[in-house]
Amino acid sequence: MSASAVFVLDLKGKVLICRNYKGDVDMAEIDHFLPLLMTQEEEGLTSPIMSHGNVHFLWIKHTNLYLVATTNKNSNASLVYAFLYKVVEVFTEYFTELEEESIQDNFVVVYELLDELMDFGFPQTTDSKILQEYITQEGTKLEVAKTKVPTTVTNAVSWRSEGIKYKKNEVFIDVIESINLLVNANGSVMSSDIVGTVKLKTMLSGMPELRLGLNDRALFALTGRDKGKTVTMEDVKFHQCVRLSRFESDRTISFIPPDGESELMSYRINTHVKPLIWIESVIEKFSHSRVEIMVKAKGQFKKQSVANNVEVRVPVPSDADSPKFKTSMGHAKYVPEKNLAVWTIKSFPGGKEFLMRASFGLPSVENDEMEGKPPITVNFEIPYFTVSGIQITNYGVTSKPWWLTSSFASRDHCSI
Repeated sequence: MSASAVFVLDLKGKVLICRNYKGDVDMAEIDHFLPLLMTQEEEGLTSPIMSHGNVHFLWIKHTNLYLVATTNKNSNASLVYAFLYKVVEVFTEYFTELEEESIQDNFVVVYELLDELMDFGFPQTTDSKILQEYITQEGTKLEVAKTKVPTTVTNAVSWRSEGIKYKKNEVFIDVIESINLLVNANGSVMSSDIVGTVKLKTMLSGMPELRLGLNDRALFALTGRDKGKTVTMEDVKFHQCVRLSRFESDRTISFIPPDGESELMSYRINTHVKPLIWIESVIEKFSHSRVEIMVKAKGQFKKQSVANNVEVRVPVPSDADSPKFKTSMGHAKYVPEKNLAVWTIKSFPGGKEFLMRASFGLPSVENDEMEGKPPITVNFEIPYFTVSGIQITNYGVTSKPWWLTSSFASRDHCSI
């Protein structure tokens, strides 16, 4: 079972738009959502699922909106949350930015989308490219010739339209990996894992079938090949276009791709990873006067690689003022609403080391113990670099018309 109704609320709990799919939950129950949430926030026990009587609220927050699904059954929570995040993705594709104003300005389109995304509590057509074929923002003029349901909604290949043609046929493949890394004060890695996605940008004519191979350890063991570096992927998820039976039998990723940009698959790898940018910090507090912070960042990746858009976020006391910064590279700024000093380096070559010094005035240090010691966080991107070592070993186009020629580009990308 899935959702009985879906609501979009503003931050004050006002319903901007809603869709009742099953009619088995009183729509007035949504009035209890915000009081329940505020009570939990005051107690510091915020939960993604809240209940009032026999009605359950499953919710997410996006910008200045709450998206809430209600149900009175033992629903599949994972399915409901996947649907809510898919709603956010579809609305963002339509309106660029999903916020209160975009809902109010596109009320009719939003309601039509909610009507197509789910039917009687079960997800239906959730591909934005298919939805855009018959739900548009071009006005309300009705033309008889356009009232026919697109074949993509009913045929076996629902994610791709027929009759697509390009003068030049191309496929771009991006492997994007994010590293989740936790390091303690002594410099020891406490936990680390890699979350990766394979993204496509497809510009191919007709209905081509693509075949993709990775240096997957299970594949190499299956075929008796042990040469070269292999990786073990966990929690693998595929786009609906992938033939799962083929993957399970010989680990080949075979599919008819969606047109344009799409996410082909995602995976997770549990492995020990050393920090690619090593951070050392020294914090000196002078009682009732000021605090001085020194942060050193060192690139521990290959010299030929470059980290882009490096952002080091250093927590500072909530009562700090009069910030002064000095950096050997990049620039630093004070973000008082988040109690952070943010050091930004646009380009960080591997093997290099940079320094940032900051000084803040401190009217008092009475609440030092109550504030705790939040960690320093580092965000950055390294293009053409994958930490896991995953590689696209082969790819090709089959079942194609004789006039189709294809060119491929493969790119690696790492973000932390």
